Amino acid sequence: MLIGEVARRSGVSARMLRHYESLGLVRPSARTGSGYREYSVEDIRRIFHVESLRSLGLSLREIGRALDDPDFTPSALVGDLVRRTRARIAAETELLTRLRRIDAADPTGWEDVLQAVALLQALGSQSADARQRAALSSVAEAPVPVEALAEAVLSETDPNVAGALRWALARAGEGASALLAEGLGSPEAAVRERAVQSLVELPDAEAAAQLRRALADPDAVVRGRAAVALGTRGEAEAIPTLLDMIVAGRNDTDAADALHVLASDTATAERIATGLVDRLAHPATEAPARGRLTQALAAVPGTTAAGALVDLSQDEDRAVALTAAYLLRLRDAP
Repeated sequence: MLIGEVARRSGVSARMLRHYESLGLVRPSARTGSGYREYSVEDIRRIFHVESLRSLGLSLREIGRALDDPDFTPSALVGDLVRRTRARIAAETELLTRLRRIDAADPTGWEDVLQAVALLQALGSQSADARQRAALSSVAEAPVPVEALAEAVLSETDPNVAGALRWALARAGEGASALLAEGLGSPEAAVRERAVQSLVELPDAEAAAQLRRALADPDAVVRGRAAVALGTRGEAEAIPTLLDMIVAGRNDTDAADALHVLASDTATAERIATGLVDRLAHPATEAPARGRLTQALAAVPGTTAAGALVDLSQDEDRAVALTAAYLLRLRDAP
């Protein structure tokens, strides 16, 4: 079969076939009387082998070794191809993400593009100061897309930079809550905690819904941050978690303050008081926890809380009894 026919049937151009021949990769087995290249069935089969290996990303030199060296084993080369391909995909993905974010900033000129690129680069800087400046300037200068701010805040470990990012994210517009919700699905508790910290500063209904979702988080710190935020917003769903925090002695002061906010509603106050009394009566509740629960009753109005304090003033635990008696005097004071 002559070179033109081979090119037509194989899809490999005649020029490339000549290049393969110059490299010694595919040599036609014969020549016609007129000097034209003539390819055998085996030559054509080798062409298809070359093209198959090229489709995997092998160089022509690597293909020659693979086809001609009987001791050549593919495992090491294939493993290297996997690593190279992953690196290339990661680089292309990063470039695509950056382009999408610049596009989302809706630049009106190249100056806007350059400014957005500079801010995005600064957000990924190794310098905490540079990241903080980028977060603070993202509001006053070229706006950074919400997606970039959300990704940055979920990965930020420096508390000052994280605070600046949360501030910028709260002013970045719609969509922040939905993006932070992705952080709540992270397998890392630290990422979920950062998501909750950021959601706390967003006033919209979607943020509150995501905080309610965080009440079921397996990590106690994440649950606690969500519960305190919801409690201060008047969300009664946070009550069980707030009571758990008081029993555990984990951020119990903030938990008690949140219960105090919730107790401004009469029906909710009775529910809180009942919950505190139940925890006090539970046989597994140890003395330090009973003391904290007794103190929490001070911020709860209503007859249930008052009656519990009267009973606790006669408690066998002297510290609990003294605390309850003192709190009763404060309630009776004009």
